[in-house]
Amino acid sequence: MSGKKQHITIIEENDRWVAINKPPYVPSLPERGKYTAESVLEWSRKRWPESILCHRIDRETSGALLIAKDAETYRHVSIQFEKRQIEKIYHAIVDGVVEFQDFWVDLPINTDNLNNIKIDKQFGKPAQTHFQTLQTFRHFTLLECKPKTGRLHQIRVHLASQNAKIAADELYGSQTPRLSLVKRKISGEDRPLIQRFALHARELIFKDLNNQTISIMADYPNDFGVFLKLLDKYDR
Repeated sequence: MSGKKQHITIIEENDRWVAINKPPYVPSLPERGKYTAESVLEWSRKRWPESILCHRIDRETSGALLIAKDAETYRHVSIQFEKRQIEKIYHAIVDGVVEFQDFWVDLPINTDNLNNIKIDKQFGKPAQTHFQTLQTFRHFTLLECKPKTGRLHQIRVHLASQNAKIAADELYGSQTPRLSLVKRKISGEDRPLIQRFALHARELIFKDLNNQTISIMADYPNDFGVFLKLLDKYDR
């Protein structure tokens, strides 16, 4: 249920930065050796030639992404990322009923082998994520995820370590969920509830150059929103 191809939308913009809502399947940076879609960086450089991405999110992950229009803004935001002063809030739909109340996962992650990112207490780098259950269904749970650190695949790896795999995240042990799982009688094709791992960068909170706190909220993309509507209708 991926719906039509979605385009990058601007959430908020001023003369120093622009916040966008990145659709799923759009890479943050140009991909090496392949081309699946125009990257966020290519898209932004056509509009603001000096623009720099302040951070990245996975190609399949949707949501809030901040772009600096000049080097000074980029430095200002980068320092906040380095000092872990920026709050990143993700929403994930995970397999099963999971009750996380103010739950911290503090497990080191080894990203040396990009084909095998894993928890590694001996050689991994520190990684902490806070989890909170927002809504439970019969077969799934909507979670709020706040990564304190920014390791590659951090939320996905930490959730898999707690047996709370993100729905359709086949790399970390989930399977693509189908409509028949939640709806007893189906007319027609038993289609996927979602065709990518169900992770969305919901909110980003940072300070601008005037030291004002800015909160950027990204609406759910079509596929994530439809998934939740189907769970609300058939999986309570």
